[in-house]
Amino acid sequence: MGDFAIFYEWLMFAVRWLHVITAIAWIGSSFYFIALDLGLRKTPSLPPLAHGEEWQVHGGGFYHIQKYLVAPEFLPEHLTWFKWESYWTWLSGFMLLVLVYYVGADIYLIDRNVLDVPNWAAILISMGSIVLGFVVYNRLCKSPLGESQNGLMLVLFVILTAMAWGYTQLFTGRAAMLHMGAFTGSIMAANVAMIIIPNQKIVVADLKAGRVPDAKYGKIAKQRSLHNNYLTLPVIFFMLSSHYPLAFATQWNWIIASLIFLVGVVIRHYFNTRHARKGNPHWTWAVAVVLFLIIAWLSTAPKLPGSAGEEVASRAAEPFLAASHFKDASLTVQTRCAMCHTAEPVWPGIYEAPKNVILDNDIAVANHAKDIAIQAGYSHAMPPGNATEMTTAERALLVEWFREGSGQ
Repeated sequence: MGDFAIFYEWLMFAVRWLHVITAIAWIGSSFYFIALDLGLRKTPSLPPLAHGEEWQVHGGGFYHIQKYLVAPEFLPEHLTWFKWESYWTWLSGFMLLVLVYYVGADIYLIDRNVLDVPNWAAILISMGSIVLGFVVYNRLCKSPLGESQNGLMLVLFVILTAMAWGYTQLFTGRAAMLHMGAFTGSIMAANVAMIIIPNQKIVVADLKAGRVPDAKYGKIAKQRSLHNNYLTLPVIFFMLSSHYPLAFATQWNWIIASLIFLVGVVIRHYFNTRHARKGNPHWTWAVAVVLFLIIAWLSTAPKLPGSAGEEVASRAAEPFLAASHFKDASLTVQTRCAMCHTAEPVWPGIYEAPKNVILDNDIAVANHAKDIAIQAGYSHAMPPGNATEMTTAERALLVEWFREGSGQ
């Protein structure tokens, strides 16, 4: 490949694919084991030290599963550990954060209309907030407040809401919402890597050494696992939010983020209650729908500036503004793309600029040079179905402009 931009695009695609695959594996096993744990039954035939059992049918066969709160009298040679799913979900997610938001900090992370800071400062703020999140959360769990499940969850909700507001004061709306996912997902992954798995290893080591394991380790691990269970659905929403400007690019985006946590909690409460055979709390769906309607109403508030930061050119955009092909390239984009990529689209059926990308002025076009080249130059993804009849010569011009501005 002669163009690094193409290689880089495929690299991001590969990492994103890995992230989705590992996230599916992690979420699937997490949901399964929470449902299994809640559905355990005590029967007279349970072996010594067993807490409960469950019979299940799947794939044409039957499964008989028994759980021990501490450990059985002996362990088999083969013991399956569920950890790599979470590890690789976090690692691939962090790689995406680096590839998209750190490398592309000028356009995707920093909105100079919100906070004009150097790229390195924004990146340090990003990483520092993620680390600080788990430190604060972990201390709360280990404090006396951690003994009160409801009290702890309430305090965590307040912290998450504060973080949502804080991120909107630092980054672009898109980055703020994504960081809520990274912030929360990092807490979940750290729960597995630093609490759940180490506690399980202590129990296994005690058992092999002939000692009676302390039940507190299982209790702590179960609490963190339950937290992960309730945080999963909001994290998925935040990871998908970058495709929907109504979620991240409106005045009340931080309130939308906080309400999403409540939606996730009530939905998981429904399934957890059912799996525990404690009834069917259908009211949770009514609450979730009402909250979602409130979110939709909040999104009608005035929109934030486009993610391109059209009032201020990014530092990375300067070579594209200075390129000899810029005027022609900008005219092409504004002629073929700006009817949709504008604050008030005029194309029938389009009501919001896709991904809140504004391309109706020179600075915005320069800020999005790489995306324009990939979407409408190297590929024919944009305009969709070539609805505005962009010519082959115009696409070649966009590629030539991008190559000139990027020094290729």
